Order: sequence, then structure tokens, then C-alpha cells
Amino acid sequence: MKALVTGGAGFIGSHVVDAYLDAGHDVAIVDDLSSGRRENLNPKARFHETDICTDALADVFDQEQPEIVCHLAAQMDVTRSVADPRFDARVNVLGLIRLLELSVQHGVKRLIFSSTGGAIYGAAKEYPATEETRPEPMSPYAVSKFSGEEYIKMFGRVHGLRYVILRYTNVFGPRQMPHGECGVCAVLTNLMLAGRQPTLYGFGKPIRDYVYVGDVARANLLASEKGENQTLNISTGRPTTVMDIFNALREVIGFEQDPILKPLRPGEVERSLAVNARAAEALGWTPTVDLLEGLRRTVAAMGR
Repeated sequence: MKALVTGGAGFIGSHVVDAYLDAGHDVAIVDDLSSGRRENLNPKARFHETDICTDALADVFDQEQPEIVCHLAAQMDVTRSVADPRFDARVNVLGLIRLLELSVQHGVKRLIFSSTGGAIYGAAKEYPATEETRPEPMSPYAVSKFSGEEYIKMFGRVHGLRYVILRYTNVFGPRQMPHGECGVCAVLTNLMLAGRQPTLYGFGKPIRDYVYVGDVARANLLASEKGENQTLNISTGRPTTVMDIFNALREVIGFEQDPILKPLRPGEVERSLAVNARAAEALGWTPTVDLLEGLRRTVAAMGR
């Protein structure tokens, strides 16, 4: 099977590439390296340094003729989306539309879309969220992902494009960027390994659903053959506070300082938790790496 992975030099995307290669598939990567890193690239995959928003993407489709497209390229910073919603929409909406057009033109058999269960449900009244929970986006990033889902469904209805939409909760693990506000596990790990006092927003109380990146990659691989035109939560269903993460890392690392506590930033929510029963039924997928083991792997990958 020929797979094209957009964002394949990024945190999640590089793990998806590895999973497809390990399963014996032929893989090509599209990434503009704006946030992805060359060291994440698997040398067994063909690499196209291309922006999905440019016409050069058509050349990639002409060369590769992919059967499966895994779309992970995105502007994923919630804070940046609040500051610059037009840029967020350019990448996450217009870039996706171009990808969908090319997928239809080239007869792609299935598109797998990386959406967000951590942001799209927002401050939803139903908790934990199911796939039927009405999205209540609280940031342009979440709006762009929800809009992307609807475009994909429309292309499915009108053009017959087959798809699977995967709504990830908070993904963590090796290769996550330890800078900025994306990826609290990597940010905290990096600071604590350096002996620096971290800041916990929301006073450490916000609840999140942390899912290990290897499990997320496996969900993408399974979705290449299962989950016909479905939207699926990829989550653990287990609530974890930011303070829980800090305390677990303090144990693993041997960190002795207390955190700085501050209020939540704009666009962030108090709690996020999602049910994964539909993914278990449709894909045969359940998470296999628990939080503590995943944090140990993350710390080891970052230098200890």
C-alpha cells in the first residue's frame, strides 16, 4: 500500500510514518519543516519538503500516486491561533481543502484526518465526551479542526471520498517539542530535567486525557483498513490533572522544586476527557501504554 503522510517530520506524524513502514507499506512524507524536524524523518520514506498550501503539493501527488493519505500537517498552537486566526485558517482549512481536491483527482482510496478531541469539545456540557457530543470550540484552532471535519464529510458525500476522522485527546511521548505551550508533558519534562521551575496554568487543576503517541500511530495504521467514514475518539478515558503530570515527572526525574501556579490562558478549557468505545469497536483499538510508562519513555528520550 502506498501512503502519503503530511506532517511526517512532526511529533505524531513521524511515529505514524514509522508504524506504516514497520507494517511493510510504501511511505512518502510531505512536510515544510516549519515545526517538523529533519531528525524525525525515517530514511526509508521518501521526503518532499513542501507546503501543503502551495501548488507544489500537486506535483507530489503526481509523483507518488498515494492510495492512503494520513493528514497530520497543521497549525496546532492554540495560543497562536488566538493571536493570528487567519494564519490558522490558511493552514488548517485552506491547506486541507487543497489536499481533499487532490485526493479526489488522484483516486485516493482513504483519507485519515488527525482532528482534536482535546480542543474540539471545548467546554461541552457532556462529560466525558463521546463522538455525539456537540463541539463547543473555544479557540480558532478548534474551530479550524471542526471545519476540517465538515469539509471531509462533504467531500465524502459529494465525491465519494472514503475517510476516517480521528479525534486525539492530549498526545504525549518521545519527539514532542519541549517549547512553547504545546505538549505539557514535553514542556514540563524539559524544564524539570534542566532544574528549572515550571509553571502550571489553571493552578494545576485542569483535567486532560493523555494518550501515548505510539498508541495514536497504531490507530492511524488500523484506520487504513477499518472505520468506514467514521469519527472516532482516540483517547484513554482516564482523567489526569496537570498537577498529576507534574507529580509523576517529579518522581521519575527526582525533581525537588514546587511549580509556579497561574490562571488558565485564553482558549484553554478546564477539563477534557473522551470516551474511546467507538474506536475499540470500529478499529479494534485500545490504548496499551499507561501514563507512567509513557512518561518514563519520554524522559528517557529527552536525555535521562
